[in-house]
Amino acid sequence: MSSIIDCHVHLNNYDGLNKTENKALSLQERLDALLENMENNNIAYSILLSSYKVDENRPSTSQLIDIVKKNKYIDRIGVVAGFTIDNHTHEDLKNYKQWLKDDIIKGIKLYCGYEHYYPYDERYQVVYDICIEFGCPIMIHTGDVFSQRAKVKYSHPLNIDDIAVDNPELKIVMCHIGNPWITDCQEILYKNKNVYADISGLIVGNFTISGRTHYANKIKEILNYVDDPHRLLYGSDWPISNMNSYIDFVQKLEFDEKSFDLLMFKNAKSLFKISL
Repeated sequence: MSSIIDCHVHLNNYDGLNKTENKALSLQERLDALLENMENNNIAYSILLSSYKVDENRPSTSQLIDIVKKNKYIDRIGVVAGFTIDNHTHEDLKNYKQWLKDDIIKGIKLYCGYEHYYPYDERYQVVYDICIEFGCPIMIHTGDVFSQRAKVKYSHPLNIDDIAVDNPELKIVMCHIGNPWITDCQEILYKNKNVYADISGLIVGNFTISGRTHYANKIKEILNYVDDPHRLLYGSDWPISNMNSYIDFVQKLEFDEKSFDLLMFKNAKSLFKISL
């Protein structure tokens, strides 16, 4: 298999996922685990996403930047900065602008659903303007959520249409293909040429046989409907999803060589301006 770019991974401490002997892993241990998974699964480059808030389990964007630099993996790991209205400040956005200018981060992510605002809330416009200015993508959480405190009406993929129409120069990534509203996601992709989607986080842990069949059919349906393989991106959502199981899943999608290479490598390389 050719090299792979995983455009959606985390270094968060998730309950039960990042623990050994009931002890939470340190940030360095989590990075080491990511690198080991990358080596074992032929991942040439991963994009780390910081979270919708910062606490002992969710490292900040600056913490991710620092630990990647410290370990000298900037050629293999990029960072996308999380931003929310409730938990971040204009000082954060000032830093993000400088980091984008210096190519230290690759984009910005919004956590609609986890944050109880629609993506077309006017307070997000400053973030869209920054992404347009620097030609970087905005990643937006769509679909199901990993927290019972989140509200899914804010994460429905149909909400993305407003953003795409009002900001035609903005490159938008719908995370998780809007699962379970995948049909709505594919309509947004079909209608708006500035919208992309990653296939991350469709399962927790490993794919079951039935889950593999279900999502394989859904992804093939997207490509048939949209008729453009250039706007789907590979992502796993590791460590929520098992990286090896995800690679096994996509290998069995039976794509032609061109579509497979676009999904797994070329689309993300171009969108996130990755030098490999």
